[in-house]
Amino acid sequence: MNRQTVGRPTLAKVAELAKVSVSTASLAFSGAGPITPETREKVLAAARELDYSGPNPLGRQLRSGRSGIVGVVIGDQLGRSFRDPVSTQVLHGLVSAIGEQGLGVLLVPGMPQGTTAQSVGLAAEAGLPPAVDPLVEAAAMDVAVLVWGTLKDDPNLAALQRRGVPVVIGEGQDVPGVPVVGVDDRRGAAEAVRHLVELGHTRIAEITLPFGRDERSGLVDAARLATAERTPTRNRLAGVRDVIEPVMSWETPASLVEHGRDAATEILSEWAPARDRPTAIIAHSDLLAAGAVIAARELGLRVPEDVSVAGFDGLDLPWLSPDVLTSVHQPLVEKGRALGLAVIALLAGEEPDSVILPVSLVEGTTTGPVPDLSALP
Repeated sequence: MNRQTVGRPTLAKVAELAKVSVSTASLAFSGAGPITPETREKVLAAARELDYSGPNPLGRQLRSGRSGIVGVVIGDQLGRSFRDPVSTQVLHGLVSAIGEQGLGVLLVPGMPQGTTAQSVGLAAEAGLPPAVDPLVEAAAMDVAVLVWGTLKDDPNLAALQRRGVPVVIGEGQDVPGVPVVGVDDRRGAAEAVRHLVELGHTRIAEITLPFGRDERSGLVDAARLATAERTPTRNRLAGVRDVIEPVMSWETPASLVEHGRDAATEILSEWAPARDRPTAIIAHSDLLAAGAVIAARELGLRVPEDVSVAGFDGLDLPWLSPDVLTSVHQPLVEKGRALGLAVIALLAGEEPDSVILPVSLVEGTTTGPVPDLSALP
């Protein structure tokens, strides 16, 4: 038999050429089971001669009852997520962990294409449940990872549970029987604010992560504060208030530099006498904090001599030079790997425990002693 064999090459033809059974040839491709290296190489050599690339993936899926795919539901617009190094580093850790097991990834938007904050708000006012992307409802996946957690009555979680798809949650609310991987947000935020207080700051403003589905920009009052749903937001709000009540809190629609810049421009603008303006800003993310630094520069303020800025994430932002953010560092890649290990455990029939990873404050150049504003008008 040679390359001129009539018809499409099959596993049976490979087994015939290698003079082994079809089941033995199958083991050579699966990499599992009792087969000697010599036999495996004989089968692979026969496959090369016949230009046979391996068993049909669909057939293998049908036989095993698994797709080999992990659905990764991004709780944001995909394009916006890939502008955030936090998202890309977590995804890197996750994909690395499950890739080692030969698993693939299907990235799924947290909301259907074309959904806007306005449409979400209108649906809520009409009493309609939030929509989910069709992939959540129908795509083949063995496990789903809700990377950025769950909200109250979360439609993605509900759809996956209806389908019987096992779920792993990243930084979300506790759900019975579902492993959660998070970080110690609350303690980290408190540590950053405590650092500012120890430097003498008492007029500390806050720039927050989004509260829920209805992306909003503006001041946060007590009523709005009670509506925060997203777990990282709630934890960081609580951590700040474990130490001090901020003089002003500004909500942003997404963790992007431009939103931090806009928020800090409002916080530091001429809404009050200079001696009454905040002397420090705690931002819920490093991209928001970087935007605050840029806004301060544009307003003619020095960082940290006139205003201190602290963030959360521990990102490397060389474009912010010469400033280096004071920031709460979280283990982003490790968080992704922990999500991946939980996936692998579920596929092995285990019940993985929830994990809370530690964080640590690392001082940079953007925080310093409280300025003396007594001489200002």
